[in-house]
Amino acid sequence: MADRGLNGLADGGSGVEQFIAVAVAHFLALLIPGVDFFLISRTAMVSGWRSASGVCWGIAAANAVLITVAFCGLSLISSPLVLLVVQLAGGVFLTYVGAVFLRSAGHIDLEQAPAARQLTWRRNVGLGLASGLLNPKNALFYVSLASVIAGAAPHVLIGYGVWMVAVVLVWDLLVAGVLGSPRVLARATRVVPWVTRVAGAFLLVFGAGTTIGAVVRLLAPR
Repeated sequence: MADRGLNGLADGGSGVEQFIAVAVAHFLALLIPGVDFFLISRTAMVSGWRSASGVCWGIAAANAVLITVAFCGLSLISSPLVLLVVQLAGGVFLTYVGAVFLRSAGHIDLEQAPAARQLTWRRNVGLGLASGLLNPKNALFYVSLASVIAGAAPHVLIGYGVWMVAVVLVWDLLVAGVLGSPRVLARATRVVPWVTRVAGAFLLVFGAGTTIGAVVRLLAPR
């Protein structure tokens, strides 16, 4: 996610007006294609929406963790070393996933046995969780958002958190459902390899850039 639209919230109103402003800013950030979108898209078009739903649940869980941490005041920004470690680990992880995507054939595989399908779903939950937690942009977005609504009552913050996690989950499941539907998969044989390559290239470039940036900061004189 990006922190687009947050700058105008600090001077906003309260109550319903503030909720609408926060909800709109959060949803607009959600619409911007990023790491999560490419992971869900590729998984849905290769393995179907049920398998991709595992990624969606993992991403939602990661968002819940980041929101809880940010709203409790445990800001990653206040600890540059922690943020640097997250950037480095996230960059390496995303570079690896991108390389795996580029090496894979990208063929559609829906004929798994139930046990194998369940194992794949669990692995996809872990993939989504790792992607969400190790993407520094997600952490920075929620920390920025928390600073805007820092004066809200605890029950209001809980309401914001539940709302945002629910929106993330519903939106991601919708993307997985559309791209992983039987109608789309029936016509996706030629498209899947290209989607896999695009997703792999995006993750590889994004991950490598994040890794290099973290290494440069780590080696910079202090």
